[in-house]
Amino acid sequence: MRTALLQSSGRPGSTAENLRVLDEAAGRAAAAGAGLLVTSELFLTGYAIGDALGVLAEPADGDSADAVAEIAGRHGLAVAYGYPERDGEHVFNSVQLISADGTRLAGHRKTHLFGCFERDHFTPGEQPVAQAELNGLTVGLLICYDVEFPENVRAHALAGTDLLLVPTAQMHPFQFVAESVVPVRAFENQMYVAYVNRAGREGELEFVGLSVLAGPDGTARARAGRGEELLLADADPAFLAASRGANPYLRDRRPSLYGSLVRTPAATPTTRVPPEQGVRTP
Repeated sequence: MRTALLQSSGRPGSTAENLRVLDEAAGRAAAAGAGLLVTSELFLTGYAIGDALGVLAEPADGDSADAVAEIAGRHGLAVAYGYPERDGEHVFNSVQLISADGTRLAGHRKTHLFGCFERDHFTPGEQPVAQAELNGLTVGLLICYDVEFPENVRAHALAGTDLLLVPTAQMHPFQFVAESVVPVRAFENQMYVAYVNRAGREGELEFVGLSVLAGPDGTARARAGRGEELLLADADPAFLAASRGANPYLRDRRPSLYGSLVRTPAATPTTRVPPEQGVRTP
């Protein structure tokens, strides 16, 4: 399945303008033969927009979902898009997958919130695996920080995910996640991973781009630069099947040894290190 990765921050604060950007990108992706278009994290509203996230949040079946369904149907391709989802008094950082006929196939609420900003504005999701069948592939959903926890991606592998979609808002200086972590996740779990970032400055944040479709062989099948870009690459079921046949990771697991993975680690003193030293701080 040809997959289009829309590396863009859109127009922060304007859902209407971001729908226009999405429509234009969907037209270009469809013309290039793509069956799926994936956006960045919180694409419909913008990421660093503070309390406006709550104001612009919509239900999973809201007006914006209808607009995306219309775009998907008109261009004949599926769309996975990031948005703030309102459910009663709760707001979630979410991604939703809509099919080429406008059907809502699956949604994921970000389970691992990064930093004080996200924890102040969102409720964490509780379901690690969301999937749907699309063009002969089992497509799974995660968001940004979720993919940095190996347990999340392994849960998808064990559930049969073939292509994992990960809208992200990866910022400087953590580009090593796009460059190194994501291809390793694809290799160790024998799947394709589409990691789709924002680009450029938004408020005080600088997004690093570097969106990638990583293959089960651990290579970047396609890699974006630092600016806005529509990236195209193929997720090939035949290559995936051959790779899984040759790679024994999932077959050689010994789950009876892994009980310690669900234990809470002992508390240890921590020292905050400035981000420029390459250590995450909220």
